[in-house]
Amino acid sequence: MGHFRLLVVGNGISAYGSYLNMVALNVFIYHVTGSALTAGLFMAVRLVTNVLAGFVAGRLVSTCDRKRLMVGADLTQALALVALLLAPDGARVGLLFALAVITGSCSTLSQVALRSSVPEIVGAEHRARANGLLVTGRSLAMIAGFASSGLVVAQLGYSTAFALDAVTFVISATVLFLLPVRTRAAEAGPAAEEAAAGQEASGAASGFARMLLRTAPLLVVMIVVRAVDGLGSSSHNVALPIYSDSLDPGHPATFISQFWATWAIGNIVAQQLFGRVTKKTGRTPGERAFALGACVMSAAFIVVFAGLPTVPAIIAALVAGMADGFTEIVYISRLQAAPDAQRGRLFGLSASAENTGFGLGMIVSAALLESFSPLQVVAAFHGLAIALCVVLLAVLLRRGGRLTRTEGRPTGQDVRDVPDGREEPANASADVSAEASKAEGRSS
Repeated sequence: MGHFRLLVVGNGISAYGSYLNMVALNVFIYHVTGSALTAGLFMAVRLVTNVLAGFVAGRLVSTCDRKRLMVGADLTQALALVALLLAPDGARVGLLFALAVITGSCSTLSQVALRSSVPEIVGAEHRARANGLLVTGRSLAMIAGFASSGLVVAQLGYSTAFALDAVTFVISATVLFLLPVRTRAAEAGPAAEEAAAGQEASGAASGFARMLLRTAPLLVVMIVVRAVDGLGSSSHNVALPIYSDSLDPGHPATFISQFWATWAIGNIVAQQLFGRVTKKTGRTPGERAFALGACVMSAAFIVVFAGLPTVPAIIAALVAGMADGFTEIVYISRLQAAPDAQRGRLFGLSASAENTGFGLGMIVSAALLESFSPLQVVAAFHGLAIALCVVLLAVLLRRGGRLTRTEGRPTGQDVRDVPDGREEPANASADVSAEASKAEGRSS
């Protein structure tokens, strides 16, 4: 875990630059063009790129060296930012849209590659703890990035903010390049990569989707829940400034700052508790814990907008952060239980689903807030997530419950839905590969 902790530090540094740049770029494009429409188009381009990049990233991660992909993604973003800094003023608007495509695609590729690599870097038995460290690192980076963005831009200017972001990507790429970590299963040599490439070329993507529906329908439902969670997340992100302004028109940023700081603290607390529990029990919670956690998270977000006094609202934000961190760790750990050769496509599909939900939710919730209150909009979107999770829980209870016992099991032997208390047969991965081959044959 020592090398992985260094990787987390590097990833957190680049995440800090990304959050800082997220604010700086959105303000900068409006400052340069004076057009709210152009600023909105910039955000739309990046969101669409995030969605499309998920499908491409899944294929690349399945066939290419993941470490090189992550290093290349970081360096590409750094070079794009340097190009923006050196460009004349007249060419910057066009470069900004190119930057939106580059940062959107590279960030998705890096995320899919890293999440797919965690079990190989730390071992299957430590992946839940490793995911918790990544969640904590990104939560701290989000606090620092959002908190310092206004100060950096106001005191040092946009160029400094962009240069600082480029430096963070270079640091992340350097740390990752120097670390002696393995990002792919030991048996996945050149021959396996060539075979995987052949599968992709012969239509394996559609075959993989059908195989996944056949062998792991609950895993598909979890991905759908994450997409709906994206809708909920977009609703409280859009509604938060409006709600905060209604609470204190003279200081509209006060409640927003309190909310995000408390939410991030909840994420960190969840990681600490999750790590201790999994270490003590030797088990990683599965679908049932994921559904319960998602219900608690969505309910807590709704309570935040219920007009409660500050202290109860902040407590609700803390609970939302804890449940959000918990469900993310459980979800990522569950997807990482899939065979290494299929893990990249799973995370690519997941990234596209989550970004689609978030992007669609941004548009719809913004439109609904013109006619409805923040509480009504947030309750509608998060209520949809709760309803879906209740259906998932009902199915799990009907089937006797399904917790995935994956701690201590060799990675790559389970992409199926496994009933609690029963191990997969030794040839499970072979069965899955056979299913995929049959699907590919039918799709040819």
